[in-house]
Amino acid sequence: MTLTFSVSDEVRALAPGFTHLVVEARGLVNGPSSPDSSALLDDAARRLAERLDGRAPHEDAHIAAWRETYSAFGSKPNRTRNSAEALAKRALADGGLPRINLLVDAYNAISVAHLIPVGGEDTDHIKGGMRLIRATGEEPFVTVAGGERTVEHPDAGEVVWCDDEGVTCRRWNWRQGVRTRLTEESVNAVFLLESLAPMTIGELEAAGSELAESLEKLSPGAQISVRTPE
Repeated sequence: MTLTFSVSDEVRALAPGFTHLVVEARGLVNGPSSPDSSALLDDAARRLAERLDGRAPHEDAHIAAWRETYSAFGSKPNRTRNSAEALAKRALADGGLPRINLLVDAYNAISVAHLIPVGGEDTDHIKGGMRLIRATGEEPFVTVAGGERTVEHPDAGEVVWCDDEGVTCRRWNWRQGVRTRLTEESVNAVFLLESLAPMTIGELEAAGSELAESLEKLSPGAQISVRTPE
């Protein structure tokens, strides 16, 4: 069954320029970071530095749009940065980008190179369809605190991705939950690329195509499809 994605009317009203693209993959082979996945991250950091040309990530028009949107639902963008800005800052810092595993490295590289939030979810752990909503504040969010799994709840009005079991990502694309994250055992995944104006549909589709190509190289034989922007 094809995984469904929906965006609530409340979120559409909050960010009318929001668009997302989905890359679905089955039969993936994940594992520890490799020289190939590390090279993707190094190349992404190089492309980012060329794109910014000395500017800070938040000075990019697309990141600025995300900051405005975060502020619109009550989140402080300097405290809770969208995932693309947070990764970009790490890419430009002395420590560079973290190496997590093959699949996470691949989508993090796309996020940095294109300055676009990208998330990856293990579809075998998703319950029902994926929905982007404004939270009531009662939804459960499984995370880790002090090395132990714990359940938190989003703020009322916060924009979250969720499925039938609870929140999968808080503050739109700020923090992913542990329940659906990609591990080295993951074989089926969905990758979500999210954009706001002024990013164009063409730019979003280019990022999606590049991610699909990276996944094909890292997991030869995997079944990969790209859904048109929604």
